[in-house]
Amino acid sequence: MAKKASTFTLDRHPVVSREKWLAARTRLLAKEKAFTHARERLAAERRALPWVKVDKEYVFEGSNGRETLAELFAGRSQLVIYHFMFDPRHKEACHGCSFWADNFNGIIVHLNQRDVTMLAVSRAPLKKLDAFKARMGWNFKWVSSGGSDFNYDYHVSFTDEEVKKGKAYHNYRKNHEVWQRDAPGISVFYKDAGGLVFHTFSCFKRGIDMQNTAYQYLDLVPKGRDEANLEFPMAWLDYHDKYADRT
Repeated sequence: MAKKASTFTLDRHPVVSREKWLAARTRLLAKEKAFTHARERLAAERRALPWVKVDKEYVFEGSNGRETLAELFAGRSQLVIYHFMFDPRHKEACHGCSFWADNFNGIIVHLNQRDVTMLAVSRAPLKKLDAFKARMGWNFKWVSSGGSDFNYDYHVSFTDEEVKKGKAYHNYRKNHEVWQRDAPGISVFYKDAGGLVFHTFSCFKRGIDMQNTAYQYLDLVPKGRDEANLEFPMAWLDYHDKYADRT
């Protein structure tokens, strides 16, 4: 993965007294509060979206054997699925999705306390998922959808023909440019007391951005994400066990 050295410089950044800094910070705080309230309103609108009943039966392969979508809820009423890019033809999972997945282990126990089950789904066979999960030191549930249409029905996987043409239905529009057989995303489902399953929400591309904790911290520091001078935004990224300066 090609990387370029950052050309970011802070040499000419304004330096002021504590009083002037505080005045500037409080002006920004007013904008941050407005953004927070706008985000809360947007989240409420998201939760108020209508649902779609899932009539098709999907079967996944995991550590508990074969499980249906309804069984993946594991006794809870809400299910969050991360669509993890892992093409069955590849030896390793996606770098970017692995970056997101590094956030999963510690939060799932907390989600469970709020009636939420969270797991990852990929098309690669379970043997590959288990081997890569062991290498990465993850313990979240990760199941294979390789034997079903799940990924295609939720528009995160594409046929060879679609990739060849470079166009597919993705991120809620036709003829979206695609160059790989899989894409990342998040889908949410609800199961009612009668066992009926509903699709409530899905997001893709930058819609999953706020679910990456590392990026949210990078947005706070002076250099930000510092990706403007790279060949592409995540050209710096590697698997967490591949960085030369790991500590």
